Amino acid sequence: MRRALTWPALALALALVLSARAASGQGPTATEFDVGSVATWAHRDFYGGSIGIARRPSGQGRAALSVAGGGLDGEAGLRIEATGQFLVLPGARTGVSPYAGLGVAYMGAPHYRGTGALVALIGIEAPEGRRHGWFVELGLGGGVRLRTGYRWRQLSPF
Repeated sequence: MRRALTWPALALALALVLSARAASGQGPTATEFDVGSVATWAHRDFYGGSIGIARRPSGQGRAALSVAGGGLDGEAGLRIEATGQFLVLPGARTGVSPYAGLGVAYMGAPHYRGTGALVALIGIEAPEGRRHGWFVELGLGGGVRLRTGYRWRQLSPF
């Protein structure tokens, strides 16, 4: 029997993700906004559009929150996700920048009780030291998850 995560466990995991301090390293601080699409393939499939916000306090860390609306097995659904991410090349101005993250997610719909899940992801994006660019993430979290989109950054000087 599959058991869903409890709300106290989700709240604790979310608090840990959002309170995590950035890893030390060299990189600009930034506030990021993104739009994109997300798909999760599991017992109940989810497809939708997402918006997100993230904060890079310094170094190689990023705390991100995304909200997606779309279809969950044919009815209107919602997916909310919070992750802490490690940026491999936070100040890169050329090439492709890889990153990885851990966090929590919730998926629900009016006629579906909803479920929480732990999230693990890897991603690549346009250079993280630039003001905007594309991104692609693949991971696990309530099923196999794919998220793609475009990200804008307000970078602060070093």
